[in-house]
Amino acid sequence: MHAVQLTATRAPLELRELPTPQPGPSEVLVKVAAAGICHSDVHYWEGMSSLAPLPLTLGHEVAGVIEAVGEDIATHRPGDRVALHYLVTCGTCGYCRSSSEQFCEDAEMIGKDRAGGYAEYISIPAINAVPVPDGIPLERAAISMCSSATVFHALRKGRVKPGESVAVFGVGGLGMSAIQLARAFGAIDIYAVDIQAERLETAAKLGAIPIDASSTDPVAEIAHRTIRGVDVALGLIGNTATMQQAVRVLRPYGRAVLVGLADRPLELDGYGEILGKEAEVIGCSDHLLEELPTVLEYIKTGLLDLGPVITKTVPLDAKAINEVFENLRNYGPGIRTVIVP
Repeated sequence: MHAVQLTATRAPLELRELPTPQPGPSEVLVKVAAAGICHSDVHYWEGMSSLAPLPLTLGHEVAGVIEAVGEDIATHRPGDRVALHYLVTCGTCGYCRSSSEQFCEDAEMIGKDRAGGYAEYISIPAINAVPVPDGIPLERAAISMCSSATVFHALRKGRVKPGESVAVFGVGGLGMSAIQLARAFGAIDIYAVDIQAERLETAAKLGAIPIDASSTDPVAEIAHRTIRGVDVALGLIGNTATMQQAVRVLRPYGRAVLVGLADRPLELDGYGEILGKEAEVIGCSDHLLEELPTVLEYIKTGLLDLGPVITKTVPLDAKAINEVFENLRNYGPGIRTVIVP
């Protein structure tokens, strides 16, 4: 099979010929129909996180059709449409048994710790293959496995309640889902902060109040539009400046949920920004397998529309994918690009 792999940090990705994986007794073999290109993939390419030994097939937003199943599998069958939970865990430790599998010491993330979805096929434990309801395009199911699921988890961590206000810092793939899911959670005023006009225009169409951080101070602007700030802020960009803004924009008792991966320490004013407001700074790591069927149900019912989020598709081609990486590195136009092998 063909796969696009990272062979060295900051080196161009390469298209390589690999053996088609065979499913183990408790696994399924999935023919990849769609693999989203996430900004985290660029962070891995840059060397910001530890990875499995190179060369490595990237890609953790994956959906496709089951090609074959292991001998112990009775829950899935060839032809099933599935999206993949990207964390492969032991399933037996205390964290796994208490629905906190992101802290499993044996956890492996596809596209980071083991082979991912920039390929024609991927083998994965059957428990990670989540059925995709009829009517949901597999491209949309794929990107929901990271961008939508992670912000769904973040909104739960932020305890968003009906009638509250939310600020979303960064309206790329995660941010567009965050706007819609915050509305589904009952938020009324949702502020979308970004520097890209195209993204802000799309955010406005989704019902958010656009804040152009390229021409205004978003903290001051949101303070001007609200009474002492927002209830919940999501920091979705791997940038310490926007994380600081997500904290500073909070009203008393506000909650800032930080999702983006940054490579520099985060400095905050302990009293002025946290203690004096009794504010909370909450970390958000990944999401949970049990949350994914709900996310897919939001898509099925139309509460979450990922159509406007997918602004480009590319084939399983190293040159095309490298160009997408370069655009993401430069925070260029577009929202989410999906590989369609």
